[in-house]
Amino acid sequence: MIKIYNKQTPVLLAVDCIVFGFDGQDLKLLLIKRGFEPEKGKWSLMGGFVGPKETADQAASRILYDLTGLKEVYLEPLTLFSDPTREPTSRTVSMTYFALIDIDQYQMQITDKYHPVWFKLDRIPRLIFDHDHMVEEAIGRLRYKASQHPILFELLPTNFTIPQITSLYEQVYDVELDKRNFVRKLRSTKLLVKQDEKDKSSSKKGAYYYQLDQETYRAKFKKFINFMPNPDY
Repeated sequence: MIKIYNKQTPVLLAVDCIVFGFDGQDLKLLLIKRGFEPEKGKWSLMGGFVGPKETADQAASRILYDLTGLKEVYLEPLTLFSDPTREPTSRTVSMTYFALIDIDQYQMQITDKYHPVWFKLDRIPRLIFDHDHMVEEAIGRLRYKASQHPILFELLPTNFTIPQITSLYEQVYDVELDKRNFVRKLRSTKLLVKQDEKDKSSSKKGAYYYQLDQETYRAKFKKFINFMPNPDY
């Protein structure tokens, strides 16, 4: 073995996944309780170490599946967290990823092995290490991406209503939208295909279901109309 780096301090490479989900009403974060020391039994993101024969992307997919049972979900790299004091036991750098899922679609896929729990964003408990900061960064990136691309549709079910998508955007940005103006701009994207059925769970009149025009979605993903304010990020 070539020992050209023998004077360097070994650094562990970890992966942490921030999983956002939408259940049709509330935007939520998926957490588990850490199963080992330090901070055993405290709330944590889904995390683990990159194996010697895998990339960070492969590790993120594996860890997410191992801890939650989730696979084939929208998963995107976020950023590196490398504060030397972020872990008390060893020098560890973490590559973070965020995932977006429709909770109803994936609920049956989630395993109970590590007891993952969904928390509304305003009910998130204190997290271990710098995981709170990771969540803040992920929310900031989600807001930025959603202002540029129709990424939030990844959180919606196949059939969704205008009130649902409006509520989703309001929760992501923590604002109250001018609903009439928002709906007008949303429809101008040509992404929505109106269905014949209605959701009558909240009123007798009901709200028409819509589906995402997948062809338009793929074509416009990089050229999305900017109908949300571009947040500082």
